[in-house]
Amino acid sequence: MNPEPWLRGTLKDMSPLIAPVLYSFQQAREDLAEFTDGLTTEQIWARPAGLAPVGFQIRHIAGSVDRLMSYALGKTLSEAQLATLKRELDPGETLDSLFSALQQALQDAETAIREIDPGTYTEARQVGRKALPTTVIGLLIHIAEHTQRHVGQAIVTAKIVRAAV
Repeated sequence: MNPEPWLRGTLKDMSPLIAPVLYSFQQAREDLAEFTDGLTTEQIWARPAGLAPVGFQIRHIAGSVDRLMSYALGKTLSEAQLATLKRELDPGETLDSLFSALQQALQDAETAIREIDPGTYTEARQVGRKALPTTVIGLLIHIAEHTQRHVGQAIVTAKIVRAAV
């Protein structure tokens, strides 16, 4: 068994202040793959006890990473991003398709994060329609913690769904 990503050595090309964000992405990939392995499309869209489905959690991680990165980069959300947000609970997409979208969102975010000048980490940013105040580093850290929150929810739901079989 491999150690968790953050224990596999430093990312030499990355600020140590932000490397944990990339570690969280790798942890998300690995944990989601492990705990959803073998689930059917029906199972990933099941809502035991009214919980949000595993499929939603995976789709939400991909979408939220994309949206929050837009804010970190000083952009507003596009119509496509807003439309994607409205469809996050729509069932039916396969696990392979969800993982493909997740991988793309995480890879795009990693690329963008690597290009952010560490000198800009404390620059002000605004989030959402209410233009709530934060900073670049605040957004990047939130992306990591938000990702892990939804990974945990996906794991719990996957375990419940698997136990129901």
